[in-house]
Amino acid sequence: MVRINFKQALLLAGSLLAGALLPAKAELNIFACEPEYAALAAEITGESANIFSATTAQQDPHFIQARPSLIAKMRRADLVICAGADLEIGWLPMLQMKSNNRQVQTTDKGLFYAADHVENLDIPVTVDRSMGDVHTLGNPHVHLDPVRVGKLATALTAKLIDLDAANRELYQQNLASFSQRWQQATVKWQQQAKPLAGMKVITYHASFRYLLDFLAMEKVADLEPKPGMPPSSSHLRQLLDIVDEQQVQLVLYTAYQDAKAAKWLAEKAGVVRMQLPYTVGGDQHAQDLFSLMDRQIAMLLSAKRN
Repeated sequence: MVRINFKQALLLAGSLLAGALLPAKAELNIFACEPEYAALAAEITGESANIFSATTAQQDPHFIQARPSLIAKMRRADLVICAGADLEIGWLPMLQMKSNNRQVQTTDKGLFYAADHVENLDIPVTVDRSMGDVHTLGNPHVHLDPVRVGKLATALTAKLIDLDAANRELYQQNLASFSQRWQQATVKWQQQAKPLAGMKVITYHASFRYLLDFLAMEKVADLEPKPGMPPSSSHLRQLLDIVDEQQVQLVLYTAYQDAKAAKWLAEKAGVVRMQLPYTVGGDQHAQDLFSLMDRQIAMLLSAKRN
């Protein structure tokens, strides 16, 4: 018979109690700059992470205030996921500085820039102030190309495993599931979108650059005379001629862009204008990455038919 004295009993009871009171392994806190990257992180982590999006589909990701609530969220973040290519240059550095979280200051630790992991379009050869608000690293709106999103999923999974090796198997399984479903959906979207090839459009800004490239549609001009500059009367009058000369069929803009210029041009030129969901949450139908692309293509096909 094994005898346990009173002192040993106390030590054993204390050990058991301590084990019961110890918290489970902490979930990763993920700070996503935009809803599309919160959605992508959710695909890979499942329910194993706390994910927060700093912006909504109704906000311009170029211009966000570094509010105290965002600073507090970043202070607790293990991983920050952003578009990069200077999209968040006006507010992300301020959050990083004020949060004083060393973990998310650099990409070798807990900072992930999507644009670093794919080929960016529209990288300028030279840049000067006369060109407007040009992104020197190329167009940052990479989430609207399904092919690039597939590559981003793989890169993000590698980053998650670096930060949380204990969940390696979970992340790899979720990536495999997502990749299979995403590849199948991409083939479907390519087939559905064939009637859109060659369709000419005018956009407010280069927000849909990657989507139009994926769909083989042609952007002939922007409502902005230069990136970051609001539409002017003289520029809109010039666009009237372009619509007629180029046989433009559609004017596109996002929920956070002023619809007045698009409405004026569409009415004067007799073409369709459309507020197209730009990211997850852009309307009631676009609630994840899959339904966002479904919704965009369905709306564009409807405009084509009309």
